[in-house]
Amino acid sequence: MDGTRIITSVDVHAEGEPGRVLLGGHLQVRGATMSERLRWCTENLDDLRTLLLREPRGHPAMCAVLVLPPVTPAADVALIILEHGGFRPMSGSNTMCAVTALLETGALPMRSPETVVRIDTAVGLVEATAVVAGGKVRTVQVRNVPSWVVALDTPIKVPEYGSVLADVAFGGQFYVQAPAAAMGVELGADNAPAIVRAGAALLAAARAQIPVRHPDDANIDQISLAMLHGPADEPGVSARNSVILPNGDLDPERPETWRGALDRSPCGTGTSARMACLHARGDLALNVPFIHQGVLGTTFEGMLHQRVQVAGHEAVIPSIKGRAWITGINQHILHPDDPFPRGYTVGDVWGTTSF
Repeated sequence: MDGTRIITSVDVHAEGEPGRVLLGGHLQVRGATMSERLRWCTENLDDLRTLLLREPRGHPAMCAVLVLPPVTPAADVALIILEHGGFRPMSGSNTMCAVTALLETGALPMRSPETVVRIDTAVGLVEATAVVAGGKVRTVQVRNVPSWVVALDTPIKVPEYGSVLADVAFGGQFYVQAPAAAMGVELGADNAPAIVRAGAALLAAARAQIPVRHPDDANIDQISLAMLHGPADEPGVSARNSVILPNGDLDPERPETWRGALDRSPCGTGTSARMACLHARGDLALNVPFIHQGVLGTTFEGMLHQRVQVAGHEAVIPSIKGRAWITGINQHILHPDDPFPRGYTVGDVWGTTSF
C-alpha cells in the first residue's frame, strides 16, 4: 500500500551461469506474438531488467528469465531472456534454469523418468527434455532453434588487435567467434581480464562492420555476444570457449568501453552457433557429441541432429545438454524512496557508471 514493490524470483545456476527466474512476470507483458512481447519488454520493462541485474541486487554476470504463457498451442510456456545487453530472444543456460525452476517448484508437473517442456521463444519453438529422479532435475537437453552461419573467416579490423579472421553465426542469438590465439590471449579463468577486453573489442568491431538481421524478425539485428574459442586441453572435451557478455555500450574507437563479464557456463546458444560453423567447415558431423567446456571447467554436451533450410540459409538443428541447481528463492524489494530504482553500475567492475 505504501508503494513498495516486491518481486519474487527462483534463482538457479546452469553449470555455473546464474539465471534469475521470474514466474510472475506474465502479469506485466503484452503482445500476441513472441516478437511483439520481446519488443514490448524492450520498450516498457527495462526498469525491471536493470533493477534485477544491476547492483545492489545483481552483478555483472547475472541473467534473468521471464516465464510467460505460451502463444502457440504446441507450447507449455514462453520465455524472454534478460541480459545486461538487453532483452534477448533465446538462451540455452537460462532455458535450463527456467525448466529446472518450473519443475522443481511444481509450477509444471514433473514426470519420471523424463519431462518434456515445449517453449515459445521470439525465434521459434524449442523443446527441453528434463531427466528427473527423486524430485530433482538431473539434466536438461534443449533442442534449439535452427542455427546457421552468416560468415566464415571474415576479416574484422579490431583496433589494437589487428585484422582477425572471425565467424558470425546464429544460434538463438547472433555471435561473432574467433580463436583466442588470433586475439593474442589464452583461455582460462586466470586470464579473464584479457579475454574480456579482447572479446569486447572484437564484438564492438564486428557490430560496426558486419550487419545481421533475423529473417523472421527485423528487430533482431545486432550481434549480441562474442566467443573466443580454443582446442581442448584434457581428455573427454571437444573444445573450450569463453563468451563475453557486454555490460555497457561498446565503441570500437574507445578502449575504455571494452568491458564485460564472462559467461560462467559453456554457453548454450554460443555452442549452437559454434557447432553450425564447425559443420559448415566439415569438422562436425550430424549426431556426433560435441563436449564444450567453459571458463569454470563445466561442460555442455552439444549435438547436431539434422540439416534444414531457413530463408535460404543452410542451417542445422542443434541441442545442448547440461545441469542446473536452484540456489535460492528470493524476494527483491524496492521501496518508493530507494535512490536507485533502476539499480546502478560503477566503472570499477562495469563497463560504465550509471545511476
